[in-house]
Amino acid sequence: MSKYKPWQVGCCLCIGLFGSIISICLCILAFGVFINRGCSEDTYKHAAVSADSKLCSDIGRDILQQGGSAVDGAIAALLCTSLVNPQSMGLGGGSIFTVRDETGTVKTFSSRETVPQSFKADLLKGCPTSVTFITGSQWIGVPGELRGYEVVHRMYGKLPWAKLFEPTIRLAREGFPLPPFLGYLLNITLIGNLVKATSLCEVFCHKNKKVLGIGDTLKFPKLAETMETIAEQGVDAFYTGQIGLDLIEDVKAAGGTLTMEDLKSFRVRSEDAWTVPLGDYQMHIPPPPAGGAMLAFILNLVKGFHFTPRSMEGDQKVLTYHCYIEAAKFANGQRRNVHDPVFNTKQDASYMVNSDFADRIRQLISEDRTYNDSYYNITPSPDRFGTTHVSVLAEDGSAVSVTSTINQIFGAGIYSSRTGIILNNELADFCFRAERLSAGEQPPSSMAPAILSSSSGKKTLVIGGSGGSMITTAMALSIMNHLWLGMSLKDAIAAPVVFVDGNNNVKFEHGFDKSVIEALKVIGHRVTDYPYFFNVVNAVAKEDGCIKAVSDARKQGKSAGY
Repeated sequence: MSKYKPWQVGCCLCIGLFGSIISICLCILAFGVFINRGCSEDTYKHAAVSADSKLCSDIGRDILQQGGSAVDGAIAALLCTSLVNPQSMGLGGGSIFTVRDETGTVKTFSSRETVPQSFKADLLKGCPTSVTFITGSQWIGVPGELRGYEVVHRMYGKLPWAKLFEPTIRLAREGFPLPPFLGYLLNITLIGNLVKATSLCEVFCHKNKKVLGIGDTLKFPKLAETMETIAEQGVDAFYTGQIGLDLIEDVKAAGGTLTMEDLKSFRVRSEDAWTVPLGDYQMHIPPPPAGGAMLAFILNLVKGFHFTPRSMEGDQKVLTYHCYIEAAKFANGQRRNVHDPVFNTKQDASYMVNSDFADRIRQLISEDRTYNDSYYNITPSPDRFGTTHVSVLAEDGSAVSVTSTINQIFGAGIYSSRTGIILNNELADFCFRAERLSAGEQPPSSMAPAILSSSSGKKTLVIGGSGGSMITTAMALSIMNHLWLGMSLKDAIAAPVVFVDGNNNVKFEHGFDKSVIEALKVIGHRVTDYPYFFNVVNAVAKEDGCIKAVSDARKQGKSAGY
């Protein structure tokens, strides 16, 4: 007979079981700490959004947390950005989506603006030869932004269409503090004068015509009405309905040629992404007339130099940047070959993503000298600035890299008072890149929203840039810094850039290593000063179970996730 009573045995068993449970919990906790070891700030477990502002990143994240897809989060963040950075994008522009679904299939969707049926015959003769605002109704392309949202949402969306508009409609109607970056831009005399001299002043000025400043409240009451109608009725309200009719009336009043037939006939282009091997990664990019081919060409050239973190030490640092600058100069020589393939069937830019072509060009790069412009076959041209970018990685592994634009700062400088929409000046992108225009043609672009996936499938980099002509430089250097030079994603994006402009002048962002600049001058590079660097990169990366998200501090952005 046992010397222990039944209740004593029961207590012992309970204590033992409780101890076992505690031990298991401690093991699980320890394992969780172990697998998250090395995760740093801006790191999340499940999903993340990197937009141009904390406000819009938060809205995108909230949509993901409510069960939305990567596309849902991206659309919500873009709608928000049309208020926070209205100088960069909006419903009067166009976008390029690169989308990876949960199976790993990557497709691109271009809703870039197109040439209207009627346009000024000698339009390209009016292209300015210096960096300046290109304003006026003659430069307006057919807006495709909303059709793009509609197509990707129909294919990949999980939440109801109207749900994506709710946060932005509320902001537009109630108002919010003037965003710091927009306030900075409006304080630049050139931009402030543009606003005061145009219909933009209806939104961005006080009643006394003084431009808004920090501390003021920004509201978009008419745009709130437009968005509410589109949320309820769908995008046909814009392309075939009353909103479109109102928009056309305002464009015509400004002297433009856009018609309802232009809106009705707009079609989004859906294609398989081009895939380019970059070491352990496959980079998926949009085909021409997007800027993916230019980006791939530079990275293919640079890849052959086999850069490592040691390439940034001592004299090697000068050689590294010299090789990059030479790659950018050769890319400038190829820029004129990027056209809309639907209208330029004889010019196929696919050779630009070919490794063999990059290998041949790399042989022309000397370590100790640079050459005159004819060596690179460049056609001088002014550079452009504008656009916005959003990167999203969802819990199911799906991803979106999307770049959106109304082209230059505040587009055509035309505000539609009937709809609250700011119109693009997209036809300016044909300047010095084309001899003629065709109705329905998309202009060449630097926009290159990309998704990189490792061969193991365990690493992902969702990345894109804004800043017009600076997009290629911003993205190429960020990817090079992160993949090959060993920088964290945050440092890779924050590092000061070197920009080779359309005339092969070399410009360095404030904070760039001065000793390197002087050494590059000795090699023969034509260095010029430049005060405005609008290069911005927003990216999300997943590695070792950690999601790192970075919104570029240059535009005072901040990512969000969970």
